[in-house]
Amino acid sequence: MTILSPDRVAVSRLGRFGRRTGRDGLARTRTFWRPLTIFSVAIIVLWCILAIFAPWIAPYDPLKTVGGNLTAPSAEHWMGTDDLGRDMLSRLIWGSRLSLPLAVAIVACSLTVGGIVGLAAGYFGRAVDNVAMRLADLVLAFPQIILAMAVAAAFGPSVGNAVLALVIVSWPLYARIIRSSVLSVRQQEYVVSGRLLGSGTLRSMVKDVIPNSAGPALVMSTIELGNAILMLAALSFLGLGPRPPAAEWGAMIALGSQNLTNWWVSLFPGLAILTIVMAFNLLGDALQDHLDPRSRTGRSR
Repeated sequence: MTILSPDRVAVSRLGRFGRRTGRDGLARTRTFWRPLTIFSVAIIVLWCILAIFAPWIAPYDPLKTVGGNLTAPSAEHWMGTDDLGRDMLSRLIWGSRLSLPLAVAIVACSLTVGGIVGLAAGYFGRAVDNVAMRLADLVLAFPQIILAMAVAAAFGPSVGNAVLALVIVSWPLYARIIRSSVLSVRQQEYVVSGRLLGSGTLRSMVKDVIPNSAGPALVMSTIELGNAILMLAALSFLGLGPRPPAAEWGAMIALGSQNLTNWWVSLFPGLAILTIVMAFNLLGDALQDHLDPRSRTGRSR
């Protein structure tokens, strides 16, 4: 087996999802910042600002009665009020303060668990790979929402149990994609050469394998942020998420679905979910095209 020179090892470590320089990197950076990408980033930033500064932006306390019950949108209450006279705009803004951090927590925990499992399965292979992937297949054999409902119902409705349920159903997705990346990266010459030059298992993973396997996981995490918000809203809609009187978008939609004549109660939370999920999906697609131009070529055919 040929041992690569240090220069070739350094170049090889850029990997498939590595950083490019020169004209190619500049062109791909310009391609990344397309109008749809800018639009999606603007929506995400807007919702983050609303979540962070909710106490100062929201016109009313989201838990207090400030008007008549089920009042239609007006100059005083731009999005109307709910069945208890609470301002819908204030509850919508405060809902972002709950949904966004929970989505980040779900994705972070799922990525951590799935990343460890996928890294171990792809790097060590054999028995570790077989056990890890059979466990992942077992979880993936059930529809995500059905399994999440079962877990959340078994533990009882609460914020923590909803997050736990969604982590349980989400980690196999990360495990499989990271395992696939690691299987490809571990056969690269720079990884093999590093091991022959004395790099231990941990050092090889940290320096060579993880950085060059992170691209697909980054793309998936971005898209899954939107999916986490959607799944959390679904559990709350079914009464398995945050408990009332918490301002949560799914629970707000459930309240409006009881009487569709009061359209504003469910319409505005639904639009909030639509915009943030769409934004994360568009950003994820842009990241995938940026990190792997071949995916863009394949979709354009």
